[in-house]
Amino acid sequence: MELLETVREIRDHLSSQRVLLEEQIARSRKTAEEAIALQRQALQRQRSVTVLAGIAILACIAAIGYLVIRYF
Repeated sequence: MELLETVREIRDHLSSQRVLLEEQIARSRKTAEEAIALQRQALQRQRSVTVLAGIAILACIAAIGYLVIRYF
């Protein structure tokens, strides 16, 4: 009888541990998804800045070229 009670206690404890583990997995999954979304957003911003910087560099090169042609 005592053995049966011990087995039930172990089963109940394992069930509660399982629930906690499932909750932790869900939180971890959510955190990972948020991190991936933030990384994607950062990459989009980086692309935008790169394009803007490229345009600015080309404008500077064009301005330097204009000044070189005009004054030399």
